[in-house]
Formats: sequence, structure tokens, C-alpha cells
Amino acid sequence: MHTLSADRPATRLATRLSFLVAGFGIACWAPLVPFAKERLAVDDGILGLLLLCLGIGSVAAMLLTGALSTRYGSKPIILIGGIGLAVILPWLVVASTPAALGLVLFGFGAALGSIDVAMNIHAVEVERAAHRPLMSGFHALFSIGGFAGSSLMTLLLSIHLGPLASTLIASALMLAAMIAAWPLLLRSAQAQDGPLFVLPHGIVLLLALLAAVTFLVEGAVLDWGALLIVGAGLVPDTQGGVGYMLFSIAMTAGRLGGDAVVARVGDRATLIVGSLLAIAGFVVLLTAPIAAIAMAGFVLIGLGASNLVPVLFRRAGSQRAMPAGLAVAAITTAGYAGVLVGPAGVGFVARIASLPMAFAMLGALLCLVTLTAGIVTSGDRSSGRSR
Repeated sequence: MHTLSADRPATRLATRLSFLVAGFGIACWAPLVPFAKERLAVDDGILGLLLLCLGIGSVAAMLLTGALSTRYGSKPIILIGGIGLAVILPWLVVASTPAALGLVLFGFGAALGSIDVAMNIHAVEVERAAHRPLMSGFHALFSIGGFAGSSLMTLLLSIHLGPLASTLIASALMLAAMIAAWPLLLRSAQAQDGPLFVLPHGIVLLLALLAAVTFLVEGAVLDWGALLIVGAGLVPDTQGGVGYMLFSIAMTAGRLGGDAVVARVGDRATLIVGSLLAIAGFVVLLTAPIAAIAMAGFVLIGLGASNLVPVLFRRAGSQRAMPAGLAVAAITTAGYAGVLVGPAGVGFVARIASLPMAFAMLGALLCLVTLTAGIVTSGDRSSGRSR
């Protein structure tokens, strides 16, 4: 019904702005965490509970957004989520009690969860209308937004502008982006009559599992990668973060070039080669005798994992087992659960075995992507090419 309006540069720009705002918004919060801890004078345990409020808000909104997008389309939810991030961000630095901050974090997480699901549903529709892969490029904008958000907030705080003034500047930028996207978003992407909730089933369950595994890998590299190479004596404490930095750069670069790769080789080959490349990265990382080789392992993991999630979202949009909006919500929620629960699971395995063993298990889990690539793309006529 809206294929013609979906396949135009303005609509693709609006989708990119949505991904950019989502990555930018959540990244602005990270440099503010130490300020919140100092302002409220709470210990690490209370801070952890407060941060959990963000995750709970996100998951709750993700579950609801799939249903609402199916009924009303993704545009209003993208706008509510993006504008919500901009409006709520300054309140994170003025909340004066732990209870108040927990409530604000819940709202911030809900805004993030809403735009996260809705923008992916919108991206599925835009990509389908374009008849060529676009999802990797959209997800690259989320990564770029994250880099821009953390960099801008760190810069503003480092010149002693103050947390409130810094967040107001960031909020103004996000509002400007959402206002620019407003008239360009599809009015009714994926809107359809039908049930507001369908229990994930069929291929969607497999897609959700693979999304959880892939996001788990990303979260584990973020939370434990530095400890792995420092503990192995490969780098000093002060250089532990270099591995994740290289991982992030490789993932962003992989996504920027991912659409061209998928257009050439198809979804199935992208899943197989990407997962094998990431697995090889884990092997290199765990057997590296020197820091330079370990860093190459981080790069391989980033490159390999970069286009797995975009392909999974594309498959969620093209499957017929359940409404596309609900399927996208299901794999988004599963992926976020992997980010939340995964690092704790890595810590548990590290305690009973070792951290290298936990990372070896991550590599083994990625084998699921390799082994099920044929099932995930079984609806394709050719070797995984998505059209």
C-alpha cells in the first residue's frame, strides 16, 4: 500500500536518523553514571539496582511496542521514543533521590526500548520497498550515534560545562533530529489488523535465540574483554579498553560495508562466513601469545559479528509465522536479554572454571549461527539472497 513512499531517499534518511538518535541517546547516559553515584551517595549495590531499572523499562516497552506497532504502525512510536529520550535525559542529572532516579531510568529505558523496536520494524519495511539490503547500514548509524553521544558528553563534561547543561545540549540535538525525521517517516509501516500479542513460535523462536547469542557476545566483549587480556598479562591495566575500542571500530566498519556484502553473497553466506570469522576471532584471542595478535582477535570478532544481527532482523521481517512487528519485538527483546543476563553468566562460568573458558563457550555458542544459517534462510530461492 505504501511501497512507493517507502522507497525514497527521504524515508531512508528518516530511518537513519531514528537509529542515530537511539544510539546517541543511550550513549549520553554512560558518562553520567559516575555523577549520579556521587550525587546520590549510593554504593555499587544500589547503583546496580538503579541501572536494572533501565533494563526493566526497556524490556517492558519492547514487549508492548511490538503489539502497538502491529496495530498503529511504527511512526508514532518512533517519535514518542525518540522525543522521550530527549525529554527524559536531563532529568537523569537532576533526580535527587535513588527512588526518583530509578523512576526516571525506567522511563528512559522505556523510551529506548520503544524506539529500538519501532525503528527496526520501520527499517524492515523501507528495505523491503528498496529491494536491496539496507539493514546493516541502518545499524551502523546506531553505532555511530553511540560513538558521537559518548564523545560529545565526555567533551562537554571535560570542559566543565556541567551535567545539566551538557544534557540539554544533547537533548536539543536529538529533538532536532526527530523533528527532521517526523514528516519523512512512513505513516503506517506494518500497521495491520490482528492480535496484539502472539506467542513467539516457529522460525521466530530460532531467530530470537540467535539474536540472544549474538548480543551476548557483544555484551561479554564489552564487560569482560579488558579483564581477559589484562589477566593474561598481554596488556597493562591502563590499556585494557583498547580491545573493545578495536572491536567497536571493526563492527561499525563491517556494518557500513555490510549492505554491499549481503547484496553480493546473500543472507545465508553472510551468516555462515560472519559467524565463522567471529569464531576464528575467539580462537585467535584465546591463543594469542602477544598483545598485537590478541587485538587482531578483537577485530575479527567485531567484523564477523557486525552483520549477524541485521540479517536476523531482516529475516524476522520476511517470515510468515507471525506478524512482522511482533517478530521484530521478540528478537529485540531476546537480544536485550542476552545483553542483560549474558555478562552475569560469563562471570558465573569464569568463577567455576576460568574467564578464558567462558570466552571459549561464547565462541562455541556462535556455532549455532553457523549450523542454523540454512534453516534461517530456507525460504530463499538461491543461496541466501534476500529479496
